[in-house]
Amino acid sequence: MYFGSPRLAGEDPHHSHALAETDMPLPPIVVHRPTMHVIDGLHRVRAALLRGDEHIEARFFDGSPEDAFVMAVKLNTRHGRPLSQADRTAAAARIIGTHPHWSDRKIAEIAGISPSGVGALRARSTDDAGQSNTRTGRDGRVRPLNAAEGRRRAGEFIAERPDASLREVAEVAGIAVATARDVRKRLEDGEDPVPPKLRAAEWRDSDPKGTHDRAKEGDKVPELPSESDSLILSSMRKDPTLRFRESGRTLLRLLSCQPIEPEQWQWLATGVPTHRACDVVRAARRRGEQWLRFAQELEERRLHES
Repeated sequence: MYFGSPRLAGEDPHHSHALAETDMPLPPIVVHRPTMHVIDGLHRVRAALLRGDEHIEARFFDGSPEDAFVMAVKLNTRHGRPLSQADRTAAAARIIGTHPHWSDRKIAEIAGISPSGVGALRARSTDDAGQSNTRTGRDGRVRPLNAAEGRRRAGEFIAERPDASLREVAEVAGIAVATARDVRKRLEDGEDPVPPKLRAAEWRDSDPKGTHDRAKEGDKVPELPSESDSLILSSMRKDPTLRFRESGRTLLRLLSCQPIEPEQWQWLATGVPTHRACDVVRAARRRGEQWLRFAQELEERRLHES
C-alpha cells in the first residue's frame, strides 16, 4: 500500500538539482520498511541519482502506512524544503481521517497549522464513523470529549483518595491539573464537580433533536430533562457529592424505594380497615406534603442559582 507524499505537487526539480550541486553531506533518508517507500528524502534520492551515486544512507521506519504518512508530515515540516500551506492543510485533513482520536493540538503540531484550523477541518468532515469519544493529546494522555465525564471521574477518585495529589487526580481522570483543582474545591464547598454550564451542554449533546422537555417562551431556565426515574437515580448514584455524604446516601435510599404501580395502590387501599382509613390518609398526606415542600425548596434554589 502506497501512502503517498505530503507534497501535493510532488518533487521540485529545481530543489533536487540544487541539492545535487552541493558538496555538503546530505542527511539520511527515511524509508518505510514494510513497503520500501521513501518517507522523507525524495529530493535527496533524486539528487543522488543526478550525482551518479550508487549508495545513499538511510534509516528505516516500522509501522503502519497511516503512521508512516504522519512521520512523513512531521519530518517534512521540520527541515528541508518547507511544505506549502495547502500541503499542510491537506495533510491535517488526512490525519484527522486516519487518527480521529488525536486532539486538534496534536494534529496541528504535526501538520504545522493552527489548532483552530484543525478544528475547522474536523467540523467539515462528514465521516462520523471514524469519530471517537476521546482525544489523545500531545502528552499522550487520552481525554474524554465530554469534559463533564472527566470531572465526575475526578470527583469519585478524590472521594476515594482524598490525600491524592492534583497531578494524580488529573492523570487518573484524564483532565488538566487546573481542572482537578477546581473539582476538589467544588467538592469541598459541597457543590457538583460539574459546573451548571457543562451539565446543560451534556443535556444538549444527549438530545441533539431537542426531544427533552423545554421551557415555555419567556421562562428563565429550561425544564429538567425528561428522563425516566431509573436513569435519573442511576446517574445520581454515581455522583460523588451524593455517594460520599451521609445526607446524600440517605436521600438516595429514600428515592430508591420501589415505585408502586396504580394497580398496587388500589390493592393497598383495599387492605386498609375502615377504622384506620383516617390515620392512613393523614400519614400519606403528611409524607406527600413533606416531599412536595422538599421539591419546591430545591426548585426555588435551582431558579435562584440559575
